[in-house]
Amino acid sequence: MNVIVTDEGFSPDDWTDGFVTLDDAANDVVALDVSSDTDPDELYDRLGSARVVRVDFPSFADGRGFTIARTLRLKGYTGRLRAKGHVLADQYAMARRSGFDEVEIDEDLTDRQPEDQWLSRANWKENNYQARLRG
Repeated sequence: MNVIVTDEGFSPDDWTDGFVTLDDAANDVVALDVSSDTDPDELYDRLGSARVVRVDFPSFADGRGFTIARTLRLKGYTGRLRAKGHVLADQYAMARRSGFDEVEIDEDLTDRQPEDQWLSRANWKENNYQARLRG
């Protein structure tokens, strides 16, 4: 079973309506599952009424999902954005800054990086290196 990470810590997944891939999406899709190689501009044009977009992170070294989230937010997407897969606790602040609302991780990762490690990064607004540089 997967765990959802938010600024408040770990919680069970409350999304029960399932996900469809972009290739299988119809006009009235509620939740999309997208891969990290999805073109964010094309994705935005095809979102329709999607309330949730879940972006896959196949590797912790693959940062394309951050670009997808940032682009969707800059274009005006206000729905729920979820990062899924190989996101580490050290990357949580970047995920939140780029526009993700939450991160979905598996139980193996929760064993290696327990909730306290994620919560120590939950103050991502206060520890913003770029904002400190701007003054």
